[in-house]
Amino acid sequence: MKLANALSQRSELQTRIRQMEVRLNNNAQVQEGEQPAEDPMELLRELEADYARLEELISAINRTNNATQVGDGTALSDLLARRDCLKGKLSALRNFLNSASALVRRHSASEIKVKSTVNVRQLQKRVDSLSRDLRELEETIQEKNWTTELL
Repeated sequence: MKLANALSQRSELQTRIRQMEVRLNNNAQVQEGEQPAEDPMELLRELEADYARLEELISAINRTNNATQVGDGTALSDLLARRDCLKGKLSALRNFLNSASALVRRHSASEIKVKSTVNVRQLQKRVDSLSRDLRELEETIQEKNWTTELL
């Protein structure tokens, strides 16, 4: 199985587990004399089996990510950590830029003038560069996902 397939299965299982939890909660109580729409014990058995399969997949994905290296010898797991940090950094910078570049309309010359505390243009160039880095990193990760066999 390819790593990409395992990642897809993991996502589907996580969705199924979230849905199973809702179904369990919906069948946790019934009015006296009524029957639940679904057997909670059967749902619990299915949930247990789904979590067991999820654990197997996550372990295999983690082993594969740690063992798989890109051209420069960097582990795929290190690239994933870099990607997560780049996404966080970009999100913070974009939010800051939105605040720093917001225009404040003045109705008269006597109103307080508000100006940006940073060079927005320069910071936007940094965001553009980081966005390009993230895009290239995503491409490298995706390529490995589709070409790497799961361990």
